[in-house]
Amino acid sequence: MSSSSSVKETLEGFVAGRVKAERVVEAVAAAYYGEHGARSREHLRPLLDVIERAHPGVVQLAGTADRPGFSVRVSERPFPRDHEGALREAAVVFLGQPGFSAPRSVLRAPGLFSRLYSAVRRFFTAST
Repeated sequence: MSSSSSVKETLEGFVAGRVKAERVVEAVAAAYYGEHGARSREHLRPLLDVIERAHPGVVQLAGTADRPGFSVRVSERPFPRDHEGALREAAVVFLGQPGFSAPRSVLRAPGLFSRLYSAVRRFFTAST
């Protein structure tokens, strides 16, 4: 079984509620950092972005004598439940793309206008 079909099956199971988020993290990280990951990196990057934002330090790389020279280990802590929705959305977007086109990142960084609006709003609500 190829790593892309393994990731696809894992994501389908996660979206259906049969697979835990930790298994998704493990499958995506292994495919991304694996020997054949170069071909799928651009497709998996948005999923890994969600994982890294929600759960920094979840993946540990350890050196090995085998190719590619390192192994991917998922840390022993659970994936935060409050971020499972964002991971599920990223998985749905990934699965909905024909030919595994690179999905857009679900979590966007706030823009300048949004940050400015929030700061002004906090200022006026704090002073009332």
